[in-house]
Amino acid sequence: MPDEMSRPLIQERSDGGGSRRLEASMSEPSDPVIGILGTGDFSRSLARRLVASGYQVVVGSRTPTRSVALFPEEAEVTSQMEVASQADLVFVAVFPEHHSTLVGLKPALAGKTLVDVSNGLRINQDGPSNAEQLADLFPESCVVKGFNTLSAWTLQVGPRDGNRQVFLCSDSSKAKKSVMQLCRRMGFIPVDMGLLSSSLEIENLPLYLFPSWRVPVLCTLFLFIFFYSYNFVRDVLHPVITGGKKAFYKMPIETVNVTLPSVALVMLALVYLPGLCAAFLQLRLGTKYNRFPAWLDRWLTRRKQFGLCSFLCAALHAIYSLCLPMRKSARYKVINEALKKFKDGVQDVWVDEDVWRMELYVSVGIMALGLLSLLAVASLPSVSNTINWREFSFVQSTLGYCALCMATLHTLLFGWGRAFEASRYRFYLPPTFTLVLILPMTVLLGRLALFVPCVALRLRQIRRGWERNRNIRFTLPENDCRNGLEDVSNV
Repeated sequence: MPDEMSRPLIQERSDGGGSRRLEASMSEPSDPVIGILGTGDFSRSLARRLVASGYQVVVGSRTPTRSVALFPEEAEVTSQMEVASQADLVFVAVFPEHHSTLVGLKPALAGKTLVDVSNGLRINQDGPSNAEQLADLFPESCVVKGFNTLSAWTLQVGPRDGNRQVFLCSDSSKAKKSVMQLCRRMGFIPVDMGLLSSSLEIENLPLYLFPSWRVPVLCTLFLFIFFYSYNFVRDVLHPVITGGKKAFYKMPIETVNVTLPSVALVMLALVYLPGLCAAFLQLRLGTKYNRFPAWLDRWLTRRKQFGLCSFLCAALHAIYSLCLPMRKSARYKVINEALKKFKDGVQDVWVDEDVWRMELYVSVGIMALGLLSLLAVASLPSVSNTINWREFSFVQSTLGYCALCMATLHTLLFGWGRAFEASRYRFYLPPTFTLVLILPMTVLLGRLALFVPCVALRLRQIRRGWERNRNIRFTLPENDCRNGLEDVSNV
C-alpha cells in the first residue's frame, strides 16, 4: 500500500475539470464519507489532508459555485443539506457564533458524529464551551471536540513537523473512537481527554501564551534589571562622581557582559533549589505523603524553563566575551597601558598570578557552558524520549550539579582575591560576584548536607514509603482490634 502522506495535497486539474466527483478508487468501500461544513482556510486545508489520506470528502457551502475552485478536484462541493445527508462524520468548521444557522440540518444530522473544531476569541474559564453549546443545539448527534489545536498550515504540510497530537473528548466513546481512527490515518496522534466536559480546557489550549514560561522569564528580567542597575552604579556612576571620568561607554557591552553571567548563575541555582526545599521538607515532616505548598509545586514544574533561561544568558555571555577585544575602548586601554609601562621603564609586564587566574577562569567557564549545553539538548522532547528515566535523571541531576559547580568555580576564579581589596567596594557596595555566589553556595552546601549518610538513608526510607509518625504493631486478636493489626500514631 503506498504511503498516504506522500500523496500531493493539490491535484492538477484536467482541462474539462468543471465536474466534481468522489474518487472511490482512493478509499476503501467501508470508509466513511467525511463531510465538512464551512469553506474557510481551515476547511480547505482539512479537505486537502483528508483527500490525501484517502477519504471521500464532501464540503457543504451556502454558495457552492463560488467555493468550488478553492478545493481539490477529488472533493465534492455541494450544499450543506447534501453534506448532512451524505456524510457519516461531519466536521463543523464554522465560527461558533454561526452554529445556530445550522439548526435546519438537525434532522439530517441526527445520529451522526459532529466534530467541533472551533476556538474562542479569549480564554473562557466559566463555560459553557463551544462544543457543549453545539451539543445542546444537536442533542440527537454525537459531538466530538478536536482538531482545534492544529493550524491550517499544519494540516497542509502534514504532521511531519510541529506537534502531532490531537486532543479529543466526547460523551460518546463510539464517536470518539471513529475520530481517533481518522486521526491516525491522517498521521496524527490522538489524545483522549475524556468526556465532553473537558472541551473547555481543550478550547483554551491554543489561547495560552507560554503559561509555564511566565514566571521564569519575569524572574530573568527582574534579575537582569537588578544586576544591571547594581553594576551601573558601581562601574559607571562611581568613576563619574568620584573622579569625573566618563564611563558611559561601558553600558552597551561591558556592563551587560558582567550582568549576564550573574543572572545565568542565579537562575541555574534556582533550578536545583526547589528540589532541596522538597527534600528538607520531607525530612522535617517525616513522610512523602503530605502535599508540597502550591508555590513549591509550581516551582518544581518550571525547573526546565529556569534552566533554559540560564543557558540563554550563559550563551550570550560567551558571545559578548568573545567580542570584548573587538571594541575600540579595549584597544585604547591596551595602548595606554603599554605606553604607561614604557614611560615607567618596565620591560616585562608578565604577571604569573594574573595569567594563571585567567587561564583557569576561561577553562572552567568553557566546561560550565558545555555542561549547560548538554542539559539544554537533553531537555528537548525529541532527545528525552530516546533515553530512559535513569539516564535522564543522571543528565539533569548529576551533570546539572556538575554544571552548577563549574559555574560557581568560574565565578570564584573571577573573584580570586578581589573580594578582599578595599578599592573594590565602591560606594561601600560589595563586588557583584560576592552577591551572586550566595545562592549557588547555599544550594551546593545543601546538596552536600543530603549526602551525609544518616540524612541520605532517612530520605531514602521516606521516599520508599516510610513515615515517622505511623507504624504497624502486630497484636493478638481482641475485641477492639481488627484482625490483629492496629494503627498506632507516635505523637
